[in-house]
Amino acid sequence: MNEQIINRRARADYNILETYEAGIELRGFEVKSVKNGRMTIAGSYARVASNGVWLLNSNIAPYQEKNTPQDYDPARTRRLLLKQEEIESLRGKMKSDRLTLLPLRVYGKRGLIKVELGLGQGLRKYDKREKIKKREVKREISRRLKN
Repeated sequence: MNEQIINRRARADYNILETYEAGIELRGFEVKSVKNGRMTIAGSYARVASNGVWLLNSNIAPYQEKNTPQDYDPARTRRLLLKQEEIESLRGKMKSDRLTLLPLRVYGKRGLIKVELGLGQGLRKYDKREKIKKREVKREISRRLKN
């Protein structure tokens, strides 16, 4: 895989508490497309169901438009591959309020495609403003120290 696919909005809108590494169940032509960086995970999220963990709202553009099956849905729900104990741990943590499971990035590892999931707590508007203020103060301090 040439590059990582990163979900920048996730870190801006959520406070990430824990991260998990999961495999993703794809079809052959989807693998080629993801390896070329033609996947979007902005606005997507994961759900823990009784039969596993599922990635929703991610979009994988067809690798070759004419060779793609007629019934292909680029935004279909995809299964995420995690160990059973990780799924049970996530299920317990998701029951607490305001926690969301988000894909942070998609990357290649030893020929396999992996998804880094983050268990995040949504930031409120004032939390985001506070984060921006702290960043601005750090920049100003570093500018003054250079001069």
